[in-house]
Amino acid sequence: MVNCEHFRYLEPSRGPRPSRDFTFKFFTDGSLEIIDNDSGHTMNPRELSGGSYDFYVRQRIAFIKRDLHSKIAKYA
Repeated sequence: MVNCEHFRYLEPSRGPRPSRDFTFKFFTDGSLEIIDNDSGHTMNPRELSGGSYDFYVRQRIAFIKRDLHSKIAKYA
């Protein structure tokens, strides 16, 4: 069974560019899904920039740490 964690990120608007709305899904099998909520399209992490990329990196690191801690607790 593959579980996932959902996160939503609203990128603040800067200048004439409108804000962007993303949903990040981190799956326990290591896969990732990034959805642009405005268009409904999935994205690659390389397409992110600025605050949305920073959010992705921080959440990915936190997800990996939680996964490692749970495995250490399970197999220790």
